[in-house]
Amino acid sequence: MFDSQFEFLSYKITPVIVIDLLLVLFLCFQLFKLLKGSLAFNILIGLITIYMFWLVVRYFEMPLMSGVLGEFAKVGIIAVLIVFQQEIRKFLLVIGNSSLLGENKKWWNIFPWKWKIQETFHTPFDEILEACRDLASQKSGAIIVFPITSEMKFIAASGEALDSIISRRLLLSIFNKTSPLHDGAVIISGGKIKAANCVLPLSENPQIVNKYGLRHLSGIGITEQTDAVCLVVSEEKGTISFVKEGKIEEGLLAEEIIDKLNALFSKEMVTIGE
Repeated sequence: MFDSQFEFLSYKITPVIVIDLLLVLFLCFQLFKLLKGSLAFNILIGLITIYMFWLVVRYFEMPLMSGVLGEFAKVGIIAVLIVFQQEIRKFLLVIGNSSLLGENKKWWNIFPWKWKIQETFHTPFDEILEACRDLASQKSGAIIVFPITSEMKFIAASGEALDSIISRRLLLSIFNKTSPLHDGAVIISGGKIKAANCVLPLSENPQIVNKYGLRHLSGIGITEQTDAVCLVVSEEKGTISFVKEGKIEEGLLAEEIIDKLNALFSKEMVTIGE
């Protein structure tokens, strides 16, 4: 089957080449989805423009301009790694979560060193939303992050480790304006408050940078770079926002937010013994 081929515009087209082309198109489409709407997308367009211009000046044998642009090309890989480090990290995270070797793939747990004891747990979203409503009525800001496939230990390490039971009064104490922990984010995972006063990455989306404050940009930023969802209580408006995949929903009722969280975490499990 793979030996069959035909020619098109002097190119020999085989099934392998077609598959190769489709894979490249798929990767380009995923890259476009990853970068669309971000500052990195405009930078990528700029790099592609410089590269295309370099090909043109080389074709017309313009040595001076070709030499200048050639210097950019020599450091191209390093420049891409520096400029797109967050996007590369997110891309690798997506691959890791969907890979057959991912932590959550059941077949991988057949090996003895992966055997674990599991027990169900429940996150009291009603208490969390009660705390958010109280904070909103007091015009006290808050940001609460709910990781889905990872505890985000690298983010939790930027704050204060708690590993405490979730309660409305504890959340109100953390986000009290006189508390030293109120500025950062709270991370809730495994049915517990894992950490408080955590530093989150800010969104660089040029379409929203001037629209929201730092707390909302942090909530959008962490959901752009990870699969977590986030609740943000506005200190100015006294409203609660739900953030997922970099998209923010405002004006939702507490019951609607609880339904969204229950739908995402309806099969919560905690792993013990690793």
